[in-house]
Amino acid sequence: MSLPLSYRTLNLAGVFGSVAAMLFAVVVLQIIAGLEPCPLCMIDRVLVIAIGIVFLVASVHNPRHIGQRIYAGVAFVPALLGIAVCLRHIWLQNLPSDEVPSCAPGLDYMLEVLPVTETLQIIFTTSGECARIDWTWLGFTLPQLTLAVFAGFALLSLAQIFRTPN
Repeated sequence: MSLPLSYRTLNLAGVFGSVAAMLFAVVVLQIIAGLEPCPLCMIDRVLVIAIGIVFLVASVHNPRHIGQRIYAGVAFVPALLGIAVCLRHIWLQNLPSDEVPSCAPGLDYMLEVLPVTETLQIIFTTSGECARIDWTWLGFTLPQLTLAVFAGFALLSLAQIFRTPN
């Protein structure tokens, strides 16, 4: 696939997408709408930041074709993880209310007291608070919209992996 845009332009698009997603999450959802992020939303935020950092480093470094493929592959991994987290979140939101798992202790508490691996295990096996739908846009929930964002990052990464050198 031959894209008319340079690697640097595509990487900067990834940085812009990451910054825009985080600004929307923090300014619009958290500050203006007053929504507190659930544990799965916090994981999504960390993954969006990780993707943005990879795209930023790739754009500053701007290596040749093989290097760009490596950066794109590295960015693709958190994009896939984000898709998986969003699918779990969507699944939780679509469970009948009697099947929703129990809520986990607060994320700050768990990170302070437990190792990260155990915290992640608790988040993915409980997180009943993540089943609540607090906000929608055009009928789409936050995890559904976030899934689209991660799919965009994944497609951007794949476009760079499979493009032919100029």
